[in-house]
Amino acid sequence: MLYEHMAELPHFNPDDDADPLHPLVAELRTTIGAVGAVLFSTPEYAGALPGSFKNLLDWTIGDGQTGSIYEKPVAWINPSPRGASNAIGSLRTVHGYAHAEIVEDACADIPITPAALGGDGLVADAAIRDRLAIVLATLAHHAR
Repeated sequence: MLYEHMAELPHFNPDDDADPLHPLVAELRTTIGAVGAVLFSTPEYAGALPGSFKNLLDWTIGDGQTGSIYEKPVAWINPSPRGASNAIGSLRTVHGYAHAEIVEDACADIPITPAALGGDGLVADAAIRDRLAIVLATLAHHAR
C-alpha cells in the first residue's frame, strides 16, 4: 500500500491530536494500523528529513491505538546517491521514541540515479530491483 497524501496532511499540532481528527490524519493512522509493517523512503534535505516527511511522522506518534506505529516493524530505504545520514539518524530517533521495531536488515542505502529509471519512471536496473526485493522480503518476514 502506498500512502500518497503526505503533502496534504495538516501541520502537526499536539492540540489538534484529538477526536475528531482531520480526515487525512485519520486515514493515515487507519492505513498504518492495517498493515503489518511500514517501509519508509526519503532523501535528505538541508541536512535533515524534509519537513513534510517529518510532519507525517509526527502524526504517526502517540495515537495510542492498536496497530499504530508503536512496536510495528519498520525499515527504510535511502534512495539518494548523495547519502542521507542525517535523515536516517532522524528516522532512527523518531522510531526509537515511538517504540517501533526497527528491522535493521531491511534498512538499506540503495542509491537510485536517473540512469537506473526506465521511461515510465520506475526502477529498470535489475541489480537495484533485486536489492529492493530483498529489502521487501526481509521486512515482510517481520510483518505482523
